[in-house]
Amino acid sequence: MRILLTNDDGIHATGLAVLRRIAEQLSDDVWVCAPDTEQSAASRGVSLHNPVKLKKHEDKVYSVTGTPTDSVIVAMTELFQEDKPDLILSGVNRGQNLAEDVTFSGTIAGALQGMQMGVPSIALSLARGFQGADSLPWDTAEHHGPDFIKSLISKGWPKNCILSINFPDTSVDGVKGVQITRQGHRDFQMSGVDKRAHPRGGHYFWLTYGAAKSNPPHGTDLRAIYDGYISVTPLHTDLTHTETLNALQEAFDAD
Repeated sequence: MRILLTNDDGIHATGLAVLRRIAEQLSDDVWVCAPDTEQSAASRGVSLHNPVKLKKHEDKVYSVTGTPTDSVIVAMTELFQEDKPDLILSGVNRGQNLAEDVTFSGTIAGALQGMQMGVPSIALSLARGFQGADSLPWDTAEHHGPDFIKSLISKGWPKNCILSINFPDTSVDGVKGVQITRQGHRDFQMSGVDKRAHPRGGHYFWLTYGAAKSNPPHGTDLRAIYDGYISVTPLHTDLTHTETLNALQEAFDAD
């Protein structure tokens, strides 16, 4: 099995090294193509207005001067002109990708691009800031990742969606189990703006982002992570709101 790895934290990220060790327990044909610098919150950005350079670091390990989406596109068209990968893994992200955050996430975007190009894809993220840990428990993702991914592969999933895995920020033994979840929704605003005075006059802004808990219902990705479970959420790119679609069709048909 040929596996392609990418991420949004950059080619030198700890999470990518963890993901590589996970993948090497699944296959002896593991490739890496990731952004050369951090691209967190890049979403599905594509570098249409700047050239993208490909750099080889070692055998089967490359970086691009672009986004996670760029990384997958370049890898699929340049590195794999004939034998395409059988699986794309994106991550392990330094922080959760839950609820509305998935639309910001470059980690999710890398997996979505793989799916769009016909390869089964999984995004992996490690939560932080919820269980009070002083540092990220990378060993939790590394310990549970390989067997769990094997199990997902054996069960399979539709071609038009990806699987988003979030590991809780607990110890290896602190993981309570696995929950298959739906995308949650927070009941407060996470984003903010820190307005500061510029030393040469005027103002500038730092965009801020919180990580406080909301009170989500059971069955959501948020609740699973808050409660110490591994969360698996199937995601796809169809953003159609079916209820409104049906209501508008009925309303206009009635005219």
